[in-house]
Amino acid sequence: MLLVTCLRVDGLQAPAQGQTIQTIQAQPVSNFAQPSETQPAPALTLEDAILRAQKNEPAFAAAVAANKVAALDRSIARSALLPNVVYHNQYLYTQPAHGTTGSANASAGTTSNEPRFIANNAVHEYMSQGVVTETIGFQQANALAHASALAAVAAAELELSRRGLSSTVVGLYYSTIAAARKVEVAQRAADEAADFTQNTQRREDAREVAHADVIKAQLQQQQRDRDLANTKLESEKARLELAVLLFPNPRTTFTLSNTPFPAPLATREEIEAIASRDNPELKSAIASLHAASLDVTGARAAYLPDLALNFSYGIDATEFAVHAADGTRNLGYSASATLDIPVWDWFATHDRVKQKIAQQDSAKVVLSSTQKRLIAQLDEFYNEARVAADQLQSLGASVQTARESLRLARLRYTAGETNVLEVVDAQSSLATQENAQEDGMVRYQTALANLQLLTGQSLTGTK
Repeated sequence: MLLVTCLRVDGLQAPAQGQTIQTIQAQPVSNFAQPSETQPAPALTLEDAILRAQKNEPAFAAAVAANKVAALDRSIARSALLPNVVYHNQYLYTQPAHGTTGSANASAGTTSNEPRFIANNAVHEYMSQGVVTETIGFQQANALAHASALAAVAAAELELSRRGLSSTVVGLYYSTIAAARKVEVAQRAADEAADFTQNTQRREDAREVAHADVIKAQLQQQQRDRDLANTKLESEKARLELAVLLFPNPRTTFTLSNTPFPAPLATREEIEAIASRDNPELKSAIASLHAASLDVTGARAAYLPDLALNFSYGIDATEFAVHAADGTRNLGYSASATLDIPVWDWFATHDRVKQKIAQQDSAKVVLSSTQKRLIAQLDEFYNEARVAADQLQSLGASVQTARESLRLARLRYTAGETNVLEVVDAQSSLATQENAQEDGMVRYQTALANLQLLTGQSLTGTK
């Protein structure tokens, strides 16, 4: 059962008498119970992780919804350009004029079949007509172009959200793999320290080394045990952070597929060409500027007249029938055309145009800033990826060197040619270099993800 503790917060008052507090039913913790040990853990590739994240991440879901709304807005704006058809039905009753009245709206000697109001046609009036209306104006066409520009902005923002989410997943994915590998490194270091402690104890028993060597080895072993515990904790944190993004239940057990060594980085010219063509931030800024320009055009369109056309076909008679009692045909049609010419609105349209021009100037500044930021980020991320790629081989060589150094130090210590400090230093160096190799791999993959955020394409020849 989930236990709920009531907390008292200073500054908050109890509700007044008669007030009700809306409560939200919390989901029991039991719903997030640990999965069964017999349940097979899914092995996730990077592509699987990205797809799962797209289904569970709220910001991406909001971007998808915004893109759909913008597309529907464009469809609505396009519908405004087309004629509207309405089947209009109405019954109108007017008080009859009973004989002579003192009202100016009724003439002397009127009969009871005539309405009291001269604006109405009869006491009983039935209208049943199909009405077609169409408004022709520059504002309607501009509204469609503006909705299309906003749809382009939403599409670019969706792509930006998708790439940003992918970049986040890539970082967490490889950080989780690196954290798991660091646990293996820490475990090997702890085992090595324990083995070395046993070795020093045997040599002390054989009176080959002083007790100080045993103490130094024990201190090193204790430190490695603490490092192992901390590394396991960091690995579990990384797994939980990734699981929150991928699964409804963050306690879901999962494994990550081993990733091959990354392919070489693409050339700088190729990356710049792709980024200038497919960068979502640049597309969004360009589309936003286009929408702002259309806003200015739409505001200025208020100076132009609108033409409204109307066509009606049906009945407008004293009885609801196709033919009257005397055989007269009630069905008929009417048409009208209305041209409204703006004359004076106390500078309201003028001020709206000024507003839209100010927003257009702001959009121009945003576009310029986006272009400059794109150039700077390209240089920054490419240099980061290039340096990280160059260091991968160096880090691998350093690990091999550190392993050989530890092996030789152990042999020299066993032969009595060196002291315990050299072995301890070699152990620390090996653990440091192995962790640095994992950090270097994460650094390279993160730099690639940042470049992919700018370009939207794989830069290593893999999908």
